[in-house]
Amino acid sequence: MSNSTSNHTPGAAAKKVTAPAVQARKGGQKLTMVTAYDFPGGKVADQAGADMILVGDSVANVVLGYETTNEVTLDDMIHHTAAVARSRPRALLIGDMPWMSFHVNPDETLHNAARLVREGGAEAVKLEGGAERVEMIHKIRSAEIPVMGHIGLTPQSVHSMGGYRVMGRGLDDARRLVGDARALDAAGVFALVLEGVPVTLAQVITEEVSAPTIGIGAGPHTDGQVLVMHDLLGFNFGHYPKFVRRYADLADEATGAITEWISDVRAGGFPTDAESYHMVQASAEQLLAEHRERRLKADGPELRAIP
Repeated sequence: MSNSTSNHTPGAAAKKVTAPAVQARKGGQKLTMVTAYDFPGGKVADQAGADMILVGDSVANVVLGYETTNEVTLDDMIHHTAAVARSRPRALLIGDMPWMSFHVNPDETLHNAARLVREGGAEAVKLEGGAERVEMIHKIRSAEIPVMGHIGLTPQSVHSMGGYRVMGRGLDDARRLVGDARALDAAGVFALVLEGVPVTLAQVITEEVSAPTIGIGAGPHTDGQVLVMHDLLGFNFGHYPKFVRRYADLADEATGAITEWISDVRAGGFPTDAESYHMVQASAEQLLAEHRERRLKADGPELRAIP
């Protein structure tokens, strides 16, 4: 866990973040994006000052307990995006398009993206894949919906990749990813996530595209960084990737807090009188008197005195 602190003053910037504003930050102050999946998560991310909130399909793993992101549905994503949207963040709210929501044809892709915007409250959408997604990106953008790209380690491709592994280590693979980045950039993505790629490759892509690059496991040379909130906060009950820096250990803290509460309850220490509500004294006395009378009639003179 890191004890590093941020130079950001929460709440200092009140202006709404938009897709054009993100684009304008290319090569400037580093962009920050964090995932959130519900109302409190949206509040926390926004109050901390994140530029973008991604309602990622990682909700499948860290919230819903699935093995892969491919098990989450479009309805799931709309549900969680809408919950974050109700936090009314200053940050740009991006909804992740889940597996098979942008694979069939451009018209269905646009319909699904529009649902994330209309029903979920997303202000932009993100989809995984390289040059093969250009047609889908054009179709979504034809409806004035900003699109964020995502290349490198694309979790929805876990089966075809043979697991989660760093992409672009070899020269041919790296060249392919540079080509994908340039194709997505030409298609008009407002930002591009680079996940699980070597530092040098991320630097080359960042310098070759006009869209800001957002790294996750891609080194320090991208235009911004993204982390899964549950990883960042130490609230993940599984494996933490190499690129994750934990700034808290909420899983241990939460477990300890609930353990302490259980102990207090069983010992009779919770709740205290100060944590309880009370009647007006005269009313309480009258209610107890009536109660004692009913018990005496039911149980006879052997009734134990009620204090």
